[in-house]
Amino acid sequence: MKTISLRTLVREPLKVKRITPHTGKSVQVTDNGEPLWILQPAVTDTDEEQRRREIEELFAEVRRGPRSKIPLSKIVLESRR
Repeated sequence: MKTISLRTLVREPLKVKRITPHTGKSVQVTDNGEPLWILQPAVTDTDEEQRRREIEELFAEVRRGPRSKIPLSKIVLESRR
């Protein structure tokens, strides 16, 4: 996480604007060394779509794997003991 002063935020807001979307990281704003706020980049629709695609790819990979010979009901009952 990048840290900037409140003065920098007020005088150079474009600098902060460039930091958050490009790196995807949060920015901590401080005043005299004391933390005030944490600014985070907004999640866009394209980010959400990419996240969903990655999750679906992981599920597809798991489905392609070998099936277990142990029934799920037995696994659940054993985990409760």
